[in-house]
Amino acid sequence: MDSRTLYLRLLQYVRPYWRSFAASLLATAVLAATEPALAALLKPLLDGSFVDKDPTMIRLMPLLLLGVFALRGVSGFISAVALNWVANKVVMDLRGLMFDRLLNLPTRFYDNHPTGVVLSKVTYNVNQVTDAATKVLVVLVRDSIIILGLLGWMLYLSWQLSLIALVLAPLVALAVKLISGRLRRLNRELQQSMGDMAHNLEEIINGHKVVKLFGGQPPEARRFNRINNWVRRYTMKQVVTSETNVPIVQMLAVIGLVVMIYFAALQSAANAITIGGFVSFFGAMALLLAPLKRLTSINTPLQRGLAAAESVFALVDEEPEADTGSRSLARVQGRVEFRDVSFSYEADGRRALEGITLAIEPGENVALVGMSGSGKSTLVQLLPRFYHPDTGAILIDGVDIRELRLADLRRHIALVSQDVVLFNDSVRGNIAYGAMDGADEAAVIRAAEAAHAMEFIRAMPEGLDTLVGDNGVRLSGGQRQRVAIARAILKDAPILILDEATSALDTQSERYIQQALEVLKQGRTTITIAHRLSTIEKADRIVVLDGGRIAETGTHAELLARGGIYSRLHQLQFTRPEAAADAVEAPDPP
Repeated sequence: MDSRTLYLRLLQYVRPYWRSFAASLLATAVLAATEPALAALLKPLLDGSFVDKDPTMIRLMPLLLLGVFALRGVSGFISAVALNWVANKVVMDLRGLMFDRLLNLPTRFYDNHPTGVVLSKVTYNVNQVTDAATKVLVVLVRDSIIILGLLGWMLYLSWQLSLIALVLAPLVALAVKLISGRLRRLNRELQQSMGDMAHNLEEIINGHKVVKLFGGQPPEARRFNRINNWVRRYTMKQVVTSETNVPIVQMLAVIGLVVMIYFAALQSAANAITIGGFVSFFGAMALLLAPLKRLTSINTPLQRGLAAAESVFALVDEEPEADTGSRSLARVQGRVEFRDVSFSYEADGRRALEGITLAIEPGENVALVGMSGSGKSTLVQLLPRFYHPDTGAILIDGVDIRELRLADLRRHIALVSQDVVLFNDSVRGNIAYGAMDGADEAAVIRAAEAAHAMEFIRAMPEGLDTLVGDNGVRLSGGQRQRVAIARAILKDAPILILDEATSALDTQSERYIQQALEVLKQGRTTITIAHRLSTIEKADRIVVLDGGRIAETGTHAELLARGGIYSRLHQLQFTRPEAAADAVEAPDPP
């Protein structure tokens, strides 16, 4: 996207606040008009008050100066307040737009983009955009008016001298053009480095225990210092490039000023210009330097903002999760069918699942077993359409899930994973989450009791209203798991996915939860990813996956009698539990 198109798109986000922005521009124009007015007042001030000693001018000039500075104060205040109001509104809108898009992006986006880089876009990059969208435009309007006004006054006083100033304009434009491209590239690289830094920080914060336990401080410090140094280098390159622009423009201006002083002295000697006119002309020249410097300096925030806009719009333009379905089901019986389903994560076509055909009847409890990477987690992630199969179809009650609206499909599915996700909210907020927000307290308590969670919730200082901290850090692993199970119980979905839901529980808690899950499974289609084979011995059917294919199916007793993969895993687990745990507990690769 070229700079003009990018900038025009950016201005679209200012359009809803055009009244405030117009007020800012109007106040800015008034403020700008006072600059040439100050230069113009110098001529009557000197010629009328000091040379001609005119009594009227002696009384009038102080009042005029007072009025001009009062007008500058009011217009400057309005301009600044209105501009910052609009800028903060634009930041808020863009962040809201980015957050809405993040809520609706497909799972593959999160697989392919480091979290820190995405966070940097929303927190850092979007701030850079506002300078280009608002402040740059205000500077452009204000300083253009000031320069045009001052040049107009200078032309009025002496067109011969003014021509010298006009000759400088093409040289200044050329200098700005040469530097713009490098600034844009440097700002783009700086923002990428900031994203890398945010990603590195996120990893250290989330994995601080592993870093400490395995002595990872030295390599992590080296990695952070390397990224930090690149941020510094890109920042300094940007500063050097930006600051090179200013002295070039100033030097051109000083050369012009020296030439004009020489010719002005010749005109003064020939009585072609008065003392007041001479001082007024050079006062205008002096006032020209500041807006000229600002005008040439806006290239830095402009290129920074445009580079940030590219990054922001790249996220905003990401394709949201495909929701092509148009049907809805009021309540499903729970028959799930996989028909010749194949799937690959990578573009190279390497299959994670190959030709899976499996029918699960309503109310049936089916367990998925297999070595690490066999496709267990991948298979259940296809059901709520976190991913889409390459070939084949998945049906619920005979309806292809691609025909169902996403929200309606997922309304019928509950998930309890070994990787429990809790939000920094109260226990109540984590149980009655999302669409269940506002559930009555009695229903929340029933769900918590069914998950054997109320016994520790009642012991908390504020009961259900106790905050659990970041991802439930104030709870033990078993407590977090029980809160997640209570959330699934409250949802009361006809299809239940259990990804080793009792993995984080002690023996006593696991017994309670297994009893609760047995009640929960009644009348529901349940798919259980089993790591510990002892937890799925009572499953109606066990499906053994191997290399992305179904290798065996049957009951616990049938599979043991067959002496195949399941039998070997069972024997390995009960003779060498730690080896079996390593074999079956690792999740499928993303």
